[in-house]
Amino acid sequence: MKVLLLSAYDADSHKRWRRGLVAAIPEWQWTVLTLPPRYFSWRVRGNSLSWGRGEARALLQQPWDLIVTTSMTDLASLRGLVPSLASVPTAVYFHENQFDYPRSKDAVASVEPQLLNIYTALCGDLLLFNSEYNRRTLLDGAETLLLRLPDQVPKGICEEIAGKSRVLPVPLEVAAYQIPQTKPSRPTFVWNHRWEYDKGPDILLAAVQLFGGLQIPFTLHVVGQQFRRQPVEFTHLHQLLKDLGAQGVWGYRESLSDYRNILRQSHAVISTARHDFQGLAVLEAVAAGCVPLVPDNLAYPEWFGPGGWRYSGDVALSAANLANVMERSALAVQRGVALRVPDVSGLSWNALQGEYRQLLEQCAGAGARVD
Repeated sequence: MKVLLLSAYDADSHKRWRRGLVAAIPEWQWTVLTLPPRYFSWRVRGNSLSWGRGEARALLQQPWDLIVTTSMTDLASLRGLVPSLASVPTAVYFHENQFDYPRSKDAVASVEPQLLNIYTALCGDLLLFNSEYNRRTLLDGAETLLLRLPDQVPKGICEEIAGKSRVLPVPLEVAAYQIPQTKPSRPTFVWNHRWEYDKGPDILLAAVQLFGGLQIPFTLHVVGQQFRRQPVEFTHLHQLLKDLGAQGVWGYRESLSDYRNILRQSHAVISTARHDFQGLAVLEAVAAGCVPLVPDNLAYPEWFGPGGWRYSGDVALSAANLANVMERSALAVQRGVALRVPDVSGLSWNALQGEYRQLLEQCAGAGARVD
C-alpha cells in the first residue's frame, strides 16, 4: 500500500510517533513530508500553502492509497490546493487539540486554530486521538465554539466528528521497558517535561519548597525539552535544589540512553502539568520503573486510575498536595518499601501495532492496493 504521511508541525512527540508507525508497518510504501516545529501560527495556517504550492506539489499529486496526517495539517485547504488528494482516504492523528490548551499572557486571542481543528476533523475519514481526554475536550470545545458563532452553523457537526473518532495512544518503544533490579537508597524524583508555563513550573517550585522544609534527603532530576525563553521559576528552582543539596541532572539530555538511565534510576516521576493530552513523558518514566506522582485530571486517570494528587487552580494548594505525596514516597523509599509501579505494557508498539494496522487498512478501504 502506498501511504503519504504528513507531519505539519514535527515536534518531538510527533516525530517519535511517525517514526514508530513507519517502523511498525514496514511492508507499506511510506512517503513522509514534515515541516519544522517553529512559528506556530504561521505553520498551522500556512502548511497547506507550503506544500500545495511548494516543492512538494508534484509529490502530492502522485496516486496514493492512504494519507495519514497529524491534526496540525490544514487538510481542507490542502485538498483545495491539490484536488487529487480529496479522493484519497485520510486518517488524522490528534496529538493535541486547540480547545484545551492554556494560553500564555503573550498569546493573541483567535478562534482560527480551533476552526482549523474542526475543518480538518470534518475532512478526515478516520480520526485517531491519543487519549479519551483529548477526544472529549475537542468535542466539548467544538460544541461550545459553534454555539457562539452568529449564524449559518450547520447542525450535527460534533456528532459527525464523534462518529468517526477512535482513541489510540502514541505507543512506547520496546526499549523503554527496562526496569532495573536496584535503585538508589536516596529518594530520587524526576520531572521530565517541556520547560514551558503550561507544564506548571510554579507548582513544582512551590512543592519543592514545601517538601524541602521537611529535611528529608532527596534528589530531583529536572530534564526535558528547553527553549531560549524559559519561565523564571526554573532559575529559582535550580538555586533551591543547590541550597538543599538535592540537585540531580539538570537540563535536556541529548543522549536517549542517558535520559532513559535517569528514568530507571528514579523512584518517582512528577507531573505538574496544566495541559497534557497523553502524558508520554510520564508513561515512559513509568515503563522504566517510576511511580507516577501526577494530578488527578487531564489524561492521567485513563492510565493510572483516579488516585493522583488533588489538582486545584490554586498553586499553593496544588503544591501542598504534591508535597504530601512526595513525602509519602520518600518515606517509603527510606523504609525500603517497594513502590507500586503501574503496568503500562499495553501501551507498547508491540501491543498496539495490530490495532494501528487494522484501523488504517479499514480507512484505506477494501480495495486498497497492497504491494
